[in-house]
Amino acid sequence: MNEIKNWLLAFRLKTLTAAIVPIFVGTALVKFEGKAVIWSVSLWALASALFIQIGTNLFNDAIDFEKGTDTEERIGPKRVTQSGVIAKKTVYLAGGMSLLAAALCGIPLVLQGGVPILVLGLISLLLGYLYTGGPFPLAYKGLGDIFVILFFGLAAVCGTYFLHLKSLSLGSFVAGLQVGCLSTVLIVINNLRDRDQDRKTNKNTLAVRFGVLFSRIEILFLYLVSFLLLIFWFLQSALPAVYLSLVSLPMAIFVTKSIWSQSPGPVYNQFLAKAALVHVLFGCLFSLGLIL
Repeated sequence: MNEIKNWLLAFRLKTLTAAIVPIFVGTALVKFEGKAVIWSVSLWALASALFIQIGTNLFNDAIDFEKGTDTEERIGPKRVTQSGVIAKKTVYLAGGMSLLAAALCGIPLVLQGGVPILVLGLISLLLGYLYTGGPFPLAYKGLGDIFVILFFGLAAVCGTYFLHLKSLSLGSFVAGLQVGCLSTVLIVINNLRDRDQDRKTNKNTLAVRFGVLFSRIEILFLYLVSFLLLIFWFLQSALPAVYLSLVSLPMAIFVTKSIWSQSPGPVYNQFLAKAALVHVLFGCLFSLGLIL
């Protein structure tokens, strides 16, 4: 039982919504446009996205420990490699197996979407490792925020949409940007919380490079983009999507005010959980609104 709990901890279940929400939104967009949803395609896309997310988390766990980023001074959630409950080699192996599973789940998607989906899939698999590994780890170069917007927002939403309609639309880009910005808030809070520890190990996130004020402004900007873009959907007469999405606005305001009023520390774990709730609420209610 303890071993199962340790692996669930390594998978970082609370982060998996970043992979789930954009698939929901992309599928809802298809329904909004009056087209038939191919549910098997959405399910394969969801499975592939989840395995990529899990693989990325596992590599992150092992690599951050290997580079000395995760130590006993860590104030974030427990990491299995750093705490010694799972061996580093085992975590690496599990990460590789997760990406292999993602690739297998992606085969039906390639058959459905062709070369564009093949290219997108290969890049996504590669970056699952290169996010923290390889000679140019994105998270250590301050590129993690851009990565999240691109792959957990634009690529995932637009990719799901493309798999159904073999084309893209302005709406798919707008929705992808909204979801990506909300997901990026999570990594900004995470990096702001870990700023002091990351600086010691040359993990040069944007919080390390530009400071606390920059990260606070970034969070405010990301939320503003996500909610102001609801104007686009208002103009598209997607009124249920607009009104339902606004249910998550008070929580977003709370997170922003909390980040601005309190210094980085363990309390940021609570803000991170609430930001994740904003992401899930917005994504699910927005999707429901599009369907309605």
